[in-house]
Amino acid sequence: MSEHRIECTVNGEPVAVDRVPSRRLLSDFLRDDLHLTGTKRGCETGICGACSVRVDGEVVKSCLMLAVQVRGRDVQTVEGLARGEALHPLQESFMQCGGLQCGYCTPGFLMASCAMLETNPSPSADEVRHGLNGNLCRCTGYTQIVESVLDAAEKMRHGN
Repeated sequence: MSEHRIECTVNGEPVAVDRVPSRRLLSDFLRDDLHLTGTKRGCETGICGACSVRVDGEVVKSCLMLAVQVRGRDVQTVEGLARGEALHPLQESFMQCGGLQCGYCTPGFLMASCAMLETNPSPSADEVRHGLNGNLCRCTGYTQIVESVLDAAEKMRHGN
């Protein structure tokens, strides 16, 4: 199996890793090589969304993407949402509104929500549900997740 050097930007920081196997998934690269364990391994078939990250601003399922595909690109994981000790409004709202239960799916929901709110800063509840299609949660029933995203959208519009 061949190996590659991967140079990319992850959460705003340059990263260079030698000897990455050709078949290494992006999710495994993030978790095992970069020790960014917020990206979860869920179904490993692209259905659950727990592994969602952003590559060049687009939400991708990292279990369906090879690590070599991010060479020269910008990757953002859930660890990149907070700014120092200050949580992102989505992270705050998920905590305050009960949008997380066990927390396993939360990183994927946060990444998908962040991307959605950048393109639609004032979504309706139905637009949030549609925007989060492709992310599954077994604990909350989605009501608190939708409420969390709507709360964060309001905070973000008002600069909180």
